[in-house]
Amino acid sequence: MRRSIPKPIRNKLDLSDRAQMRLVRKRLGLSDAELTAIAGRIGNSISAISKEAAIQRANALLKPADVPPTAVIASAAATEQATAETPTPAPTS
Repeated sequence: MRRSIPKPIRNKLDLSDRAQMRLVRKRLGLSDAELTAIAGRIGNSISAISKEAAIQRANALLKPADVPPTAVIASAAATEQATAETPTPAPTS
């Protein structure tokens, strides 16, 4: 008697299948540790994992990089206004 080979569930990630893990990691651009952490937190649904990876990518892009404090920005703006308001002498010809 022939036994049928069980078909994998298409929308679930099998963490023990190395080939499937490699393909999903490559497609989502994640490291092995990141993918395992997301799967542990969210679950093994591939669509949920891809949504979480997109959210993490968006959050990484939105973080401000070395923005000076508002006091520094305000003092620089005040200095620029003061130099712009200084009258320049008219040329004498």
